[in-house]
Amino acid sequence: MTRAIIFDCDGVLVNSEEIYRKIEFGCLTEIGLVFDPHDYADRFLGLTLEAYLAGLNDDHVSQFQRPLPDGFLDRMLALTAAELETSLLAHDGVYDAIVAVAGPKAVASSSSHDRLVKKLKHVGLFDIFGPHVYSAEAVKHGKPAPDLFLHTADKLEVCASACIAVEDSVNGVKAAVGANMTVIGYVGGRHCTPRQAEKLRAAGAVKVIDHMNDLLQAMTEIG
Repeated sequence: MTRAIIFDCDGVLVNSEEIYRKIEFGCLTEIGLVFDPHDYADRFLGLTLEAYLAGLNDDHVSQFQRPLPDGFLDRMLALTAAELETSLLAHDGVYDAIVAVAGPKAVASSSSHDRLVKKLKHVGLFDIFGPHVYSAEAVKHGKPAPDLFLHTADKLEVCASACIAVEDSVNGVKAAVGANMTVIGYVGGRHCTPRQAEKLRAAGAVKVIDHMNDLLQAMTEIG
């Protein structure tokens, strides 16, 4: 059976998650919010910006009895954009892996559409996926809800159960499993914690790879 394959973007196709983490931790430390890296990844990796900010604001209110400072988001986004311009790269093996995979392909990301397109164009991946680049802006509920994956399958005109999703986050795996998709976990990004593979399996990933060179073999084993 030829399956469709749906890739998350941040932390799967490109190294943006490690860039985000560097900037976020710096900005959060400035306002007094300090997180354990493992707990931070479990809570926030794969969420939309809105859901991420809501969580941070809850923490700030809990600790300091006031919302996030004015200008916090603008400063963090500006620093992130500047770092992405100079440091954003596709993960090793991504180009060859995408080209080698037969069948329909798409990207389903929690990023805003504009930021998603910009990142994919920056590393030369946008044209490979053609029109099938979808952001959380297309649906009411972002990951870990299944809506974005179901929307993407509908746009590809394939049954969700015939899709393989490639995800690096527990929230993303939960979303794909909720859409009745088969999930391959990816832990090749430098942002991934040592326990990430175990956590992705626990969330429902049937295979976990640490390099895109292993994607085709993992898909073959799934069948």
